[in-house]
Amino acid sequence: MAVSAPVFGLSPAAQEFMAISKELEPVQCEKRRLRRQITLAQVERRDQDVTALRKRFAALDAEPKTARLEKRLAELEPRVSRSSDPEDLPAISFQQREAFYRCD
Repeated sequence: MAVSAPVFGLSPAAQEFMAISKELEPVQCEKRRLRRQITLAQVERRDQDVTALRKRFAALDAEPKTARLEKRLAELEPRVSRSSDPEDLPAISFQQREAFYRCD
């Protein structure tokens, strides 16, 4: 039985933030992987690889659905960060840590 963070005690903005984050998780993992590959290619001075990897990264950002969801996250972030609900930030932090470790 999997244990997950309960969302019923969170503000609506935090619930929406967490839902969007969950939906964007595969894209964020791919971006994290590409950032590492770009850095490695720069250190190894593989300029052609750096250019190709940056194009792939830009293509991820250019996807309309991804751009729309990331824009909505950016709009929600200030509301969630100043939320009066004491459970919002710990729940979001927990979700982000879990997503980070699932990526690789």
